[in-house]
Amino acid sequence: MHVPFLDLKGVNHEYADQLKAACSRVIDSGWYISGDELVQFESEFARYCNSQFAIGVGNGLDALSLVLRAWKEQGMLSAGDEVIVQKNTFIATVSAIVENDLVPVLVDVDPATYNLDMAAVEAALCDRTRLILPVHLYGQLAPMPQILALAKQHDLLVLEDCAQAHGAHLQGRKAGNWGDAAAFSFYPGKNLGALGDGGAVTTDDPGLAKLVRALGNYGSSIKYQHDLAGVNSRLDEIQAAMLRVKLKGLEADTLRRRRLAERYLARIQHPLIRLPEVVESSAHVWHLFVISCPWRDALKAHLAENGIQTQIHYPLPIHHHKPYRHLAPASKGLSESLSEQILSLPLYPTLSEAEQDHVIRCINQFSIA
Repeated sequence: MHVPFLDLKGVNHEYADQLKAACSRVIDSGWYISGDELVQFESEFARYCNSQFAIGVGNGLDALSLVLRAWKEQGMLSAGDEVIVQKNTFIATVSAIVENDLVPVLVDVDPATYNLDMAAVEAALCDRTRLILPVHLYGQLAPMPQILALAKQHDLLVLEDCAQAHGAHLQGRKAGNWGDAAAFSFYPGKNLGALGDGGAVTTDDPGLAKLVRALGNYGSSIKYQHDLAGVNSRLDEIQAAMLRVKLKGLEADTLRRRRLAERYLARIQHPLIRLPEVVESSAHVWHLFVISCPWRDALKAHLAENGIQTQIHYPLPIHHHKPYRHLAPASKGLSESLSEQILSLPLYPTLSEAEQDHVIRCINQFSIA
């Protein structure tokens, strides 16, 4: 049996008729940038996140970067300010910080959740710290109540990286509704994925929302009047229309992900395998199901031999990438050892129980000769 890591064709086939109708609607409208589909999607997504505003942008990296640029325009950040962020995130999180002339301070993660470790965050605080940037890794929220309390105590900004956490919540409060602002990616493989690149910023701050929109529109709020040195980063009409379709099915897709995750958690029984730890079972959206194993590479090869695709998120901590080696901490931490042991298993809404049972059976049969 062949089990792909992610079957996007199958996932989108569930919505095929609606997606085609939405695409035709945009084509027939004659309006392809900054039209009614974007207006409607922004309103629907803001409501979904319980935020006042959502601003569609070109991709998740732009979502992060435009918020940071806007805060610099407002005088809330300055070049050289430090941003606390975890070591085990995707490169885009740190790229956005660096391209805004800010300084990433890489800290270690919690051994249970792989999200930000609060003791590490507190140890990294200094008089140059201006922002905490938690990443809701794998679909589970970072410890946001503690992060917000610390930010309030030290007068810090909080920017959520929600690229893997569409619809995730903690204590009843959704991702994208905790920090001063949040950044989402709609890359096709995300829980809410477009059929191309896309992203969004959510916030309750009207001034920030207006500024982010202007910065992503060549620095303009009024046509041909450019008050800022902006960029071109807009969510186009067809992608907005695609996302409107898929947003309606997001909760149902999330329930399927949770059921599949529960089956993994209940049925993988192997002494060498460490399963994910969950803070709130009904709050995790399971963008990724990540196990760890001291013999990860052998396990990955064993699964591949049995037709099962897996991936590693992420094989290198940020400071092991060439542009960011200067950020390396003085000593090796948990993030480094995790990168050598973690393995992401297939998990997506259209994964069948038969396919999943094959994955579970092969994992439980794994042995070291």
